[in-house]
Amino acid sequence: MNIEANTNCSIVIFGATGDLAKRKLFPSIYNLYRKGQLDSRFAVVGVARRGWTDESFRENVAASLRDSKMQVEGDLEDFLSHFRYLAFDVTNTASYQDLNTLLGEMEQQFDIPGNRMFYMAMAPEFFGTIASYLKSEGVKNEKGWNRLIIEKPFGRDLPSAQKLNEELRQAFAEDEIYRIDHYLGKEMVQNIEVIRFGNAIFESLWSNRYISNIQVTSSESLGVEDRGGYYDKSGALRDMLQNHMLQMVALLAMEPPIRLSTDEVRSEKIKALRSLRPMTEEEVAKYFVRGQYGPGTMGEKEVPGYRSEGNVPEDSRTETYVAGKLMIDNFRWAGVPFYVRTGKRMAEKSTKIVIQFKDLPMNLYDKADEKKQPNLLIIHIQPDEGISLVLNGKKMGTSGTATPVKLDYCNNCVDSLNTPEAYEKLLYDAIQGDGTNFTHWDEVALSWQFVDVISKAWTNNTNVDFPNYAAGSMGPQAADDLLAEDGFHWWPIADDSEFSI
Repeated sequence: MNIEANTNCSIVIFGATGDLAKRKLFPSIYNLYRKGQLDSRFAVVGVARRGWTDESFRENVAASLRDSKMQVEGDLEDFLSHFRYLAFDVTNTASYQDLNTLLGEMEQQFDIPGNRMFYMAMAPEFFGTIASYLKSEGVKNEKGWNRLIIEKPFGRDLPSAQKLNEELRQAFAEDEIYRIDHYLGKEMVQNIEVIRFGNAIFESLWSNRYISNIQVTSSESLGVEDRGGYYDKSGALRDMLQNHMLQMVALLAMEPPIRLSTDEVRSEKIKALRSLRPMTEEEVAKYFVRGQYGPGTMGEKEVPGYRSEGNVPEDSRTETYVAGKLMIDNFRWAGVPFYVRTGKRMAEKSTKIVIQFKDLPMNLYDKADEKKQPNLLIIHIQPDEGISLVLNGKKMGTSGTATPVKLDYCNNCVDSLNTPEAYEKLLYDAIQGDGTNFTHWDEVALSWQFVDVISKAWTNNTNVDFPNYAAGSMGPQAADDLLAEDGFHWWPIADDSEFSI
């Protein structure tokens, strides 16, 4: 995959005192170090506004490892010696000069050949400013490679994303920019390609000739918690559909690449996103449903509605739920609906993909008094990781009667303690120079182009009846009606009781 051999590097984390660094980045770096994927020739510089010292920063890193409940080995002190801290003002050139000096010292101390990775774990409004100063003040090193990792959101619509991309491209080339989507680091999302392209039994059936519909569900049982201020400006459309959901659709719909290289995989994903059927604002209501949760019951506990959450306006029209029907107008997928849904305060926390195969032209085991059961391939992404295949088999003790049989493979049951986190895998990919599981600018632009039409339609239509689903339910009735119009229904996300006749 065009991987660079030289992986010794310095990692600069902007926003090192924040929640993302504490919960995900520090534990991921430690795991890479413990596995030998980072040897002694590495350095981590944390930068943020707080006036911390090296010692207080290292204490915070150690605390994050303990909080993550990972097993900390006897090498912790040596690991922490690679960490330094710099109080930083992103708008002050002197801060960048100090950073460059510190990086030079650490590169000499740990014999690092000038390779530098810059991780933006902070507010997106500063991404362009930081990138510009990294280049103008010489922090972007000419001696080794440079990589810039960008967290979402990458803009809030196509124009703002284009502006941000232009700012970044003034300082970094496209192949130096790694736009992270942590869903692409999940084990079973990466497994989609293996399931498709490593098994003749599936790839030969992977088209409109044999598949009736595909469903992608990502549901959360939690509400917005303490993120009300941020979430109310984003909503489920921008927070989930524009990135995570469309990325999974692209992996499911893409054509087989000629080889598993970064450029070839990205090229096929881009073609799939280009094939999404465009909508007018007037057509959005035909294809998409929005919802907002009201009060309800979660595990016998009463929970408030979205408008009663902290930092959320009492008349908020921000959607906490999105369901949609996507059509992909190409030779492989013409006529096959891709249904997506995502939301907060739903009955279960689960992300899964259900591929429903077409019925036989004449099924000898269909009876009028029995419920028809199609064949299903279910890809469990989280919290379970695995694959289920639903077939029809003989019902025990009867003759001539079929019943669904579910064959399960559980991935995280095999080695759950050693399954790497999505961030760990993506960090390692970036260090290696493998951009396959990061999003190219063309993917970002096409996603925003598709989503912006929906966003504009919903902004212009103020006549919305919120809340329209109770916390603890599976979303508004309109989402069920969306599939019922085509003769389908949502498959259960966690409870498999529907697989019994």
